Amino acid sequence: MSAHDHLRCSRRQGLRALGALLLGGGVGSARAAGKQLPPSASLQAELARALKARQPLVVMVSLHRCPWCDEVRNNYLAPMHAQDGLHVVQVDMLSPAGTRTVQGEPVTHNTQVSDWGVKIAPTVLFLGPGGKEVADRLVGGSPDFYSAYLDNRLAQARRAVTAS
Repeated sequence: MSAHDHLRCSRRQGLRALGALLLGGGVGSARAAGKQLPPSASLQAELARALKARQPLVVMVSLHRCPWCDEVRNNYLAPMHAQDGLHVVQVDMLSPAGTRTVQGEPVTHNTQVSDWGVKIAPTVLFLGPGGKEVADRLVGGSPDFYSAYLDNRLAQARRAVTAS
């Protein structure tokens, strides 16, 4: 199989997976059922817990009914949270639910998302001391290399946190 044929095949598989997510069927939805991330209640407290463990706080900005958000949450972040103890919370782009900023001020999820300047879901942020971003944001989804991109950002964030 040529490289061009392999790329077409990978794209086709990615489109099939996306179609299954959009239709709510297929293997992906059955495997992903029930996987959740904790919603942020206090970024200040969540960041403090992560830093105490010498880890970054991973924040997933999501949107209800977003298939790529479901993909990232169910197949990457939720398993890493459950199995590896990844310090991760979810903030919903349009939610009026309350949380606290890293400075401890009350804010709604949707206002916090706006304050961060996030416009695309999913966006994954990696926060370190003082709530500063310690790795490049991971914006959007990718059917082919998301795991590598996520691992790369996590390694970058972990290095920054342990160096501080």
